[in-house]
Amino acid sequence: MTTDLAIDLNRKQLTVALAGNPNSGKTTLFNALTGSRQKVGNYPGVTVEKRTGGFRLGQTRVEVVDLPGTYSLSSFSPEERIAQDEVLTGRFDVVVVVVDSTALKRSLVLLAQIMQTGANPVLCLNMSDEADQAGQVIDQELMQELLGFPVVRTVGHRGVGVDELRRAIATAAMHPVAQQRLVLGGRLEAAIGAIREHLEGACDNPAGFNWVATRLLLNDATFVSWVKQRCAASDEALRLAEQWRRRIERETRQDMQIFLTERYFGFVDGLLREVVRQRPRADARAFSDSLDRILVHRYFGLPLFFAVVYGIFWVTFTVGEIPMDWIERGFNALGAWISGLWPAGVDSPLQSLIVDGVIAGVGGVLVFLPNILLLFFGLAFLEDTGYMSRAAFLMDRIMHRFGLHGKSFVPMMTGFGCSIPGIMATRTLENERDRLTTMLVLPLMSCGARLPIWMLLIPAFFPPVWRAPMLFFIYGFGIVLALLLALLLRKSILRGEEAPFVMELPPYRFPTLRAMITTMLERGWLYMRKAGTVILGVSILLWCLTAYPKKSHYDVDAQVAAGAVQMSPEQLRNARAAEDLRNSVAGRVGGLMEPLIRPLGFDWKMGTAMIGAFAAKEVFVSQIGIVYAIGEADEESQDLRDQLAANYSPLTGLSLMLFLLIATPCMATIAVTRRESGSWRWALLQLGGLTGIAYLISLTVYQVGSLWIH
Repeated sequence: MTTDLAIDLNRKQLTVALAGNPNSGKTTLFNALTGSRQKVGNYPGVTVEKRTGGFRLGQTRVEVVDLPGTYSLSSFSPEERIAQDEVLTGRFDVVVVVVDSTALKRSLVLLAQIMQTGANPVLCLNMSDEADQAGQVIDQELMQELLGFPVVRTVGHRGVGVDELRRAIATAAMHPVAQQRLVLGGRLEAAIGAIREHLEGACDNPAGFNWVATRLLLNDATFVSWVKQRCAASDEALRLAEQWRRRIERETRQDMQIFLTERYFGFVDGLLREVVRQRPRADARAFSDSLDRILVHRYFGLPLFFAVVYGIFWVTFTVGEIPMDWIERGFNALGAWISGLWPAGVDSPLQSLIVDGVIAGVGGVLVFLPNILLLFFGLAFLEDTGYMSRAAFLMDRIMHRFGLHGKSFVPMMTGFGCSIPGIMATRTLENERDRLTTMLVLPLMSCGARLPIWMLLIPAFFPPVWRAPMLFFIYGFGIVLALLLALLLRKSILRGEEAPFVMELPPYRFPTLRAMITTMLERGWLYMRKAGTVILGVSILLWCLTAYPKKSHYDVDAQVAAGAVQMSPEQLRNARAAEDLRNSVAGRVGGLMEPLIRPLGFDWKMGTAMIGAFAAKEVFVSQIGIVYAIGEADEESQDLRDQLAANYSPLTGLSLMLFLLIATPCMATIAVTRRESGSWRWALLQLGGLTGIAYLISLTVYQVGSLWIH
């Protein structure tokens, strides 16, 4: 397949949009057209993904925008609004409408709507191989003649027809459609024509007047407002639309929305009667239906789904542990090599900055990269095969009770491994409110980074018979709280009409390796580029807070000199480190926090360790070890467990576990939430909201428990 065609458009730039239904193969075609020359971000103010890329037609640079997948150009979901707004801007030289050739009756409704906007379309009949296998025969030339613009057959995942699509884009750009051949019936066309004629004389933007007139007939609030703002004598246009709406509803005895929908399907039916020479066989989906009898079975479906999810997690967090260990060892070796550039025993701020700040910060980012790559490879497989839709169908009944979508289950389960890939996995959710709700509560899933904390605290505070129940409790508490908070969010700041759960179950397809690798690498790069920069900056800031100011004289040195205590060189270093941490900005902030956290059963030592844990949750273990002068402490350090047990009660331990479960998601989580939500507002709400809830819950547990014990 060639990427440059001998076509001279006599222009430097061409802008093309790809529009289409979900599961139409639009993104696969986008990848085939643009290759690796892609940029991924979010549309301003929403979490809907924006993908752009490009290719060349001779000397012409073609910019391609992959619009959100949508079934219509109405204004009910963020995806629909964005697709509609983008098309109506008129900035696209060509709009390629990608349809699933095996589901033309449904897919071509979007084409009819895009034709109404005045766009310059190209129709792409994707998945044409599946239509051929099903026995469908389409007269492509007649279809092109009836529509008046290019029609191309493609098989996106194989690259078949991609060059033909490029040529069709060039043809459409050189010879834009002069007259739309959309037939919606005399009554509707008369109404649209009358309203359009008024708009053309009153409004300052001539683009898409047929579409604007159609939306006024439906009394669409968005377009009513648009007309009031941009059109002279807008009241007359709205009055005219109201008259036609009442007339049509009176004459047809139908609601206007139903009448319009029937007209769209009538156009599609009429077109297909002309161009489809042989209908698909009735058993075209027989294979998918036979699999669904097992995979979405009332009793067997959920266990099979849990097995599939477990398999993906096993690969992600077991197989991924191997390269994670390589990365960790590599950064440790790099840190040791750089430390060796200074003489032994020299306390160099530059060395500490590079090793403990920069290298530790970058390593903290890169160590999760294998997890992210493997997880998104697995999710891409589920999505591209069509199984993700079945998973959402199976889980929706349970999740819907708490205001969540069925697809929310997979990101939330992923959160038990790591919140970062879990939040990134919310991109599989189409609805903005579903994404935000899932994103905000996902840190309550006890991630793998918290496990070392539980392994330290539970044996320190609870006898062996209670250890397994306590571990089960802390995981279960996070799940229950997440579901309750999700319900609260959907009833308050994220309230709104819940989208009806009408999910298409596309036929099963075997995904291409290229498509899955593209998705995997794209997500990995997003994590590295966006989250990594923020995480590195915060890592250096936290290093400064925990490292400075340093003490010039140590109390422990005076005690050793006076013979009050005897210490080995290692114990002396640990004691000095503990004094440095107490004297640092973080230690002083921990001291200032003590009156605030004392009602929870905590002291300045815990407060200081929790500040360090903002970099990464597992850092709490090493920080509390420094505070107690244990040195290189980990979750299996018996000395540290003994110190905790001697200084705090089991009630304090329970309060601390609940606080660390709920409060202050790590900086990487906050950074990724900011990236995925497109706003610091949601990231700060997550940080402040969960911390506030943690404080209230820990306060209640400790104070009520203290009354009970005494």
